[in-house]
Amino acid sequence: MSNAPVLTSRGLTKRFGGFVALREIDFALASGERVGLIGPNGSGKSTFVNCLTGALQPEEGAVTFKGVDITRMAAWQRARLGLARSFQIPRPFRGLTVRENIEVPLAFVSGLSSQAELETRAEETLERVGLLAKSASSPKNLSQVELRKLELGRALAAQPEVLIADEAMAGLSDSEVDEILELLMQLNTKGIGIILIEHIMRAVMRFSQRVVVIVAGSKIADGDPQDVMQHPEVVRAYLGQ
Repeated sequence: MSNAPVLTSRGLTKRFGGFVALREIDFALASGERVGLIGPNGSGKSTFVNCLTGALQPEEGAVTFKGVDITRMAAWQRARLGLARSFQIPRPFRGLTVRENIEVPLAFVSGLSSQAELETRAEETLERVGLLAKSASSPKNLSQVELRKLELGRALAAQPEVLIADEAMAGLSDSEVDEILELLMQLNTKGIGIILIEHIMRAVMRFSQRVVVIVAGSKIADGDPQDVMQHPEVVRAYLGQ
């Protein structure tokens, strides 16, 4: 893992009218790093991710990716640079097969026009997420954990250097959580830096090399997972003790 940050934010501030949703957030993700992003519901985690990925524009501050200022770039431009995300609620194209759901982002990002090559690359992606056997199926026939894998596969089709996984384990059983964790770990071994937004603390602690905590729009902790979870402010604000 290189120490050079691949993704950074400096002084990131986002307001909705008079409400300050994010307050001067500084953040850095090293190449190939695994970071857990936690905080209570409504703390600003999703707003932060939306500012990183281009769904929202901050009022102040800057976002850089691979040394390029991407603060005002559109989300699709950031995706083409290698910054991808999965969403908490999977919304696959229901009228397409599982493989075709991978082909759409693959064609968009890679610019491939050969159908044969698209199919090959899509099936390689499905193999990585454990869905190759479901290639010709409709998404409506997938289980909840398979839908999460498809959502991650659609993000991976963009061949990202950084993947932001937004609550990819919500509502899953313990064994399914382990499946998704294992998949994310495997992707990380291929050099993909991952930001995991998650409420399942067992998963966060097992996955993360570093944990960042956002509460009421401010970053209150950033460091070693064990140290962060013993931080008095984190215990008070996040664990309610």
